[in-house]
Amino acid sequence: MTTSETSRYVRLHVELVLEVGEPEALTDAALDRIDTDELMPDEERAHAGAAVRDDPAEALAYLVDPFDLVGDVPGVDLAQASWSCEQIDYDPDAEEWDIDGEDGETDEDEDDGEDDERDRA
Repeated sequence: MTTSETSRYVRLHVELVLEVGEPEALTDAALDRIDTDELMPDEERAHAGAAVRDDPAEALAYLVDPFDLVGDVPGVDLAQASWSCEQIDYDPDAEEWDIDGEDGETDEDEDDGEDDERDRA
């Protein structure tokens, strides 16, 4: 592929952390989606139903569709998509959850080593 061909493709990374406040409602919605999916084979339907009853993350995965995110964006076609859901331990105050320094610190605040070098010189 040439550069002009590959530059037509863009990888969009999205990471969401969702709080499941009503797991029963989530499970019910996923089961409804599975029951009404005309293209899903019966054997897969039974497996999917068991999975969403056991795990809210599985239920969410059946309800989230990447096409819904970009389907109405003009000038783009979804070429490939993959997604997964998992239960996590989430602490919004933990440093590992600070996405792109959203806690208000700047790069200068975090880079103490470079300031120390200048102080010694």
